[in-house]
Amino acid sequence: METLPPEIVIVDQDIVASYARDQSRFTDSALPAAVFAPRTTEEVAACMAAAHRNSVTVVPRGAGSGLSGAANAVAECVVLSLHRMTAIREVDAVNRIAVVEPGVVTADLRARVAADGLFYPPDPGSVEFSTIGGNVATNAGGMCCVKYGVTGDFVLGLQVVLADGRIMRTGRRTVKGVAGYDLTHLMVGSEGTLGIITEITVKLLPAPRPAQTLVASFPTLDGAGRTVSEIARSGSIPSMLEILDRTTVQAVDAASGMGIGSDTAALLIVQSDDVDADAVLARVESICRNFDAEDVVLSSDPMESAMLLEARRLALPALERLGDWLLDDVAVPVSRIAELIESIETIAAEHGLTIGVFGHAGDGNLHPTIIYDESDAGSREAAISAFDAITRRALELGGTITGEHGVGRLKARWLTVEHDETSAAVHRAVKTALDPTGILNPGSVLTS
Repeated sequence: METLPPEIVIVDQDIVASYARDQSRFTDSALPAAVFAPRTTEEVAACMAAAHRNSVTVVPRGAGSGLSGAANAVAECVVLSLHRMTAIREVDAVNRIAVVEPGVVTADLRARVAADGLFYPPDPGSVEFSTIGGNVATNAGGMCCVKYGVTGDFVLGLQVVLADGRIMRTGRRTVKGVAGYDLTHLMVGSEGTLGIITEITVKLLPAPRPAQTLVASFPTLDGAGRTVSEIARSGSIPSMLEILDRTTVQAVDAASGMGIGSDTAALLIVQSDDVDADAVLARVESICRNFDAEDVVLSSDPMESAMLLEARRLALPALERLGDWLLDDVAVPVSRIAELIESIETIAAEHGLTIGVFGHAGDGNLHPTIIYDESDAGSREAAISAFDAITRRALELGGTITGEHGVGRLKARWLTVEHDETSAAVHRAVKTALDPTGILNPGSVLTS
C-alpha cells in the first residue's frame, strides 16, 4: 500500500476500532487492519488498485448508520470510508438534476435543492445523518415511498470504481436513455459488493405544497388493515401512509404522554401534498370512518401537522425504552399488512417477547421491533427465533425479507430462501464477473 497518499491511510487503533461495524444487531464484525479515507474518485481507484494487487479485502462504508451489517469489517480487511467525499457538485434547476459525492448527508441535499424550489423525495428514517452513497448502496426507502418511490427511482447515473481500480460511468443525465444494459440499477442496492460508488446523478422534482395530515385511531387491527387496502383501491395516493400497532402506540403514549388511548389497536397517519389535498384527505377520512375509526384528526397547519407526526417519529425511540431491541425490515403486499401484524402478535406471545410494529403501510414495508434482554442468553435466543419467524411469515404472505434496509450480513442466509436456485446462480455470476477475486465486502448479501 506504499503507493497511497499517507494522509488517507488511518492506522491508529482507537480510530480504526470505531469503523468496525454499523448499527446492526446479531451480526459478526472484526477489527479492520486499517481505514482508507479517500477524498476523490482517483484516490478511491488507487486504493482499490492497491488492494487488488495485494489481495486485501475491502469493506466500503458510508455513515455506518445501516442496520443489516453490510458495513461490518471482517478480519484483516481495510474499511474504505467515503466520509470525506461531501461535495454537492451541481444542482441544475432547468434539467432538475443534482450531481453529488457519496458522503453528502441526505438531509443536506434535500435542504440545498429546496433553496432552488426543488425536491429530492427519498427520506429514510436516518435522513439527518445517513449519506446519499449509503442510501444508493442499500436502495433506501422512507416515509414518502408510497407516492414517490425509493432511492433507486431517483438515480440517473453513477460513477463507480470497480474491484481492480478501474473507473466506470453508468447511466445518463437525460430523461430517457436505453443504451446498453442498465448497469446503474445493477449497482443500486448492491451494498458495496460489486463496486464503490463515488458520484451520483439524481433527478429532482418541483417542490410540493405543504402537506396536510390526518391521524386516525382504530379499535381493531382488522379495521386499520382494511382501511389501508381500501385507500389503495380508491386510487387516492397519499404522500405518506404510516401505521403503528397497539404495542407501539402504548410505548409512544408512555414516553410522550400524548393521551392516545390504551384501547387503540392501531394508528394510521396519512399525509397529502397534492393540490387537492383537501379532497384526498376527505376521501381518506370517509374510508377510515367506514371501517370504524374511533377518532380522526385533520390539520393543514404545518406546525400542527408536525405535532401529529410526532407519534410516528417517536416509534423507535419509545420502543427502545423498553429494553434491548432488534429492528426488523420486511415487506408484504399492502392487502396483507393486517395478517402480518396479527402473525407477529402470535409470534410475540409464543416467544414471550414484546414486539412493536410500525412502518410504511402505504407500500407494505413494516418494521417489527423485538424487545429482549441482551444479558440473558435465553432472551437472545428467543429474539433470533422470533426474527426468523417474522421473516418466514413475510415470505409466506407473498412478501420479501427486506424492503429497505438491505440484506447485508444479517439476512444473507435468507437470500437463497427468497430466490430460486437459478436466480442465486445469476447473483453469483454477476459477483464473479465484477469482483473475480472476491475482495469487495465478502460475506455481505451472498454467503458464498
